[in-house]
Amino acid sequence: MANTSSAKKAVRVIAKRTERNRGIRTGIKTAVKKVVKAEPGKSEEALREAVKTLDQAAAKNIIHKNKAARKKSRLAKQVNKAAAAK
Repeated sequence: MANTSSAKKAVRVIAKRTERNRGIRTGIKTAVKKVVKAEPGKSEEALREAVKTLDQAAAKNIIHKNKAARKKSRLAKQVNKAAAAK
């Protein structure tokens, strides 16, 4: 348990940030799932939303920028493959 007042405040701040980050990470997972499960006609719009979500998370250092780039690339590849198969 924290002893100093600054350590106690740090615990509170970390708890708030963790809660906020958890929500954003959940949003990323949801956006990616929407792209994967989207119908062929709506997958481009779902991809756009997922890219936006990933970029925002990377900008806030919630996920690494290279991880965001990797996920965007793989999702785009998946959407393009589905569009070509159509």
